[in-house]
Amino acid sequence: MPLHVPPAPAPALRSVRTALGSPTAVREARTPSLTSAQTPLSPELPLPVHVLERVTPRGTAPRTRLTGWRFLIKGGDRAVAAGEAMLTPDGWAFSHFFEGPYLASTERALRQAEALPTPYQPRLLSVPELYMLTLWLHADIAADASSELFAPGDLLVPLAPAPPGIAAHRPHRVSDLLPMLTLRLTPGPALKATA
Repeated sequence: MPLHVPPAPAPALRSVRTALGSPTAVREARTPSLTSAQTPLSPELPLPVHVLERVTPRGTAPRTRLTGWRFLIKGGDRAVAAGEAMLTPDGWAFSHFFEGPYLASTERALRQAEALPTPYQPRLLSVPELYMLTLWLHADIAADASSELFAPGDLLVPLAPAPPGIAAHRPHRVSDLLPMLTLRLTPGPALKATA
């Protein structure tokens, strides 16, 4: 089933395109694949990047916050890097380019998602406290990309490298994975007593 990729805000895309055309921005990014590219580069497949807000007490709906838009930078038929735009008080601005394991892992997770029988809106969900990034498959394909709440039927696909004990590239229902994350993020009794 095809994924329903939400359109990125025009200023976010424009900021990444401008940075991609800037020799200074590309050189300072220290991404070898961008500086050595032999084919034209283009930002494609925009994914809204959300951060999981601090885990809330049981029974309250967890919330996310839109922090940016990530674009896969394609050179020919493959992604060679990613570029990100972030939301600032003045609007969307270029943040950075990068390479690394999450690039191939994102592509793999997106291919897996396209093979699912249900349509989804793809997003990225970051859990900074666990150094974890997931592909968030939002079940409400018509939702605004900045919506902060999970929908029934949403899936989370941890990207590699995933934290110990969490299998990468295995889809989890949000209702199954979030309690596991909550346990890992909740301070233990000794930490609570000293706080």
